[in-house]
Amino acid sequence: MSVPVRPWRPDAPTAAERIDWPAAFGTRFLVTVDVEEEFDWSAPLDRRHRATSAMRAFPEAHRRFAAAGVGLNCMVDYPVAVDPAAVAILSNCLADGRSEIGAQLHAWVTPPYGEVVDSVTSHAGNLPVALEAAKLDQLTDAIAGAFGMRPRSFRSGRYGLGPASLALLAERGYRIDSSMRALHDYGRTGGMDFRAIDAHGFRRDGMIELPLTSVYTGMLRRRGHRLYPPARHVPHGRGVLARLGLLSRIPLTPEGVGSGDALAAIDQALADGVRLLTFSFHSPTLEPGHTPYVRNARDRVAFDRWWDAVFERLALRGVESVTVAEIVRTLTP
Repeated sequence: MSVPVRPWRPDAPTAAERIDWPAAFGTRFLVTVDVEEEFDWSAPLDRRHRATSAMRAFPEAHRRFAAAGVGLNCMVDYPVAVDPAAVAILSNCLADGRSEIGAQLHAWVTPPYGEVVDSVTSHAGNLPVALEAAKLDQLTDAIAGAFGMRPRSFRSGRYGLGPASLALLAERGYRIDSSMRALHDYGRTGGMDFRAIDAHGFRRDGMIELPLTSVYTGMLRRRGHRLYPPARHVPHGRGVLARLGLLSRIPLTPEGVGSGDALAAIDQALADGVRLLTFSFHSPTLEPGHTPYVRNARDRVAFDRWWDAVFERLALRGVESVTVAEIVRTLTP
């Protein structure tokens, strides 16, 4: 398989594509979870890594979110969808009336296996369109069979959305995609370049796109698009900018982002007029030892404290939780 000469870079949304949220919608937030198998994040990807033992930590985490009145948009991948124990756990979570099952495509562990697994092919949007479509069909059918309903929200694993992906999703009845991570560029690892995408939702190719929220903060934030990318070529350049309060890029996730930075990012997103804040984390993070973000019990406690601080700030700012169902109803003519 040929390696792309340069990463795919979706165009910035036009004014006509921007979602004009009705006033009654207010300002809301959505929590998404990449519900997936465990693997060594520092090692090459391997189809043999399909364990889902970390799902045993999911019920307790879900209870904390449900107690806060927050539903989880669970982006389920293939190894989870074909594991009866994981399906039972997630099915119980749906009883809260606010959580929903979506789909997440990890191309390397989703049949058919027509590609050599490497950094480039792990981004499904780099695959031949027919193979991407076939994997999407296998995943969608597995989820529909496991949960008795077809998913309507989607994320491409490793943020691997490609030029044909949104149209493929729309053809299969999906309504929402959340594969674009605002302001991020994964081109160095064979992925996509989302630097032209900001945190505002938009419509494209028959789909509602809800980018994962990231914002620039700091005194130079208005020049972030121009200054932040080249700062990586300067030793410790981005760290220096952040420590001086000049420029930071902050995604809304507890994984690798401190609570203080997250609160600053929430305030900045609201100041920028973002009407829907989209948070994310990975299900293996819920059990220590599976991801770099929760290595021990202390990290796990910090994970919960992060959400406590975030929910407190959101409540203070009048930002309420929203469900996928509510978003679809709001945006359906």
